[in-house]
Amino acid sequence: MSIVDMIENYRRFVTGVEILSEPPNFSVGTTPSEVVYTEDDMKLMRYFPTVEKPYPIPVLIVYAFVNRYYILDLQPDKSVVRKLLDEGFDVYIIDWGYPTGADRYLTLNDYVNGYLSNAIDKVRELSGSDKITLLGVCQGGTISAMYASLHPEQVKNFVALVTPINFDTDKGLLHVWAKSLDVDKIVDFYGIVPGDLLNTGFLLTDPFRLLIDKYVGLFERIECKPEDTECQRRNEETVRNFLRMEKWIFDSPDQAGETFRQFIKDCYQKNLLIKNEMKIDGQRIDLKKITMPVLNVMAETDHLVPNEASLPLTDVVGSKDTETLVFPTGHIGIFVGSKSQKEVVPKIAAWLKPRSLPEKIGEEETERPKEERPLRIEEKLPVGEKLPARPVEVAFEQRTEEKTKPKRKSRRTKGGSI
Repeated sequence: MSIVDMIENYRRFVTGVEILSEPPNFSVGTTPSEVVYTEDDMKLMRYFPTVEKPYPIPVLIVYAFVNRYYILDLQPDKSVVRKLLDEGFDVYIIDWGYPTGADRYLTLNDYVNGYLSNAIDKVRELSGSDKITLLGVCQGGTISAMYASLHPEQVKNFVALVTPINFDTDKGLLHVWAKSLDVDKIVDFYGIVPGDLLNTGFLLTDPFRLLIDKYVGLFERIECKPEDTECQRRNEETVRNFLRMEKWIFDSPDQAGETFRQFIKDCYQKNLLIKNEMKIDGQRIDLKKITMPVLNVMAETDHLVPNEASLPLTDVVGSKDTETLVFPTGHIGIFVGSKSQKEVVPKIAAWLKPRSLPEKIGEEETERPKEERPLRIEEKLPVGEKLPARPVEVAFEQRTEEKTKPKRKSRRTKGGSI
């Protein structure tokens, strides 16, 4: 590298630092929604529809315990959620929140047969549909597979997005490290496993790209002449996009110790799930009981969930209606990359649409209109206004009824019981 190149790189570095020292305002998770159910840290959110008549089978997105759900709604032009809404779906998502020391004894059973089960019941109640589509993402897909195997009667479709099922692989550093992890020592020491500790491990699976290269790329993209106001405007948006991703990467909730212990031991170290030998609260998880339609979506260059961990899903379930899609992108790119908006979500939607109609169609409701006019921004419900009348009336009636019922005891007790 010549002296001239070194000086130029240093100048770019200084410019980048100056811009980042006074960052522009930015936001994440901007698609309008409302919280329709809460339990301890968990919140269930429903997004306002963007078509006049959504498909009758609702979609519940279940994200992982690690990092935050809003990677699926990072910004308006990079939003899996928004794209699903525009494709005509009634979309819900679970926000697991930020566990604290009070949650250290929560188990996988508390999450699968407790929080997730209750959230699904609420989705079914508000939508008026007996069954829902489960769209599980990463670890959330693994958890969703557990639920679908235990409660197949409530799941119309199961979509697994970059979901590990077979943990016996050495293709990814995360799988290699987890096999030798002394999880007992970590959980016994911390009780509640620090999210920053886990996030450090994820960053080290691809340190150059995740810790160095991204800053180099940013500094190279924000070069402008002082008088070029259009370039400076683009710079500001580039920095906003960068900061949105940085916020997500370092937004790492802590983990309930006992849940973390069982997940690492039973999945990563013993690989019990794919063997149909894993149990939660004495219930054996048999993947052959997943008999509903299954769509398995993978990222070809996924550094966290290698294809070998996801690919076997369609072979081990009991469904006869299965499909696998592989896209040439990475673990994060499948959510926020250009292909996510142009190819990934549209193909998921195309697979779901014919499977998102009632099993028994009445005489008056023969089929959903082939084309639904998306609502313009000015036609959408104002912020703070409730969803369409029928679901809101049901929700209000339910809340009124619950006032007369004894309050649910928190799951935050030793052993995770209610």
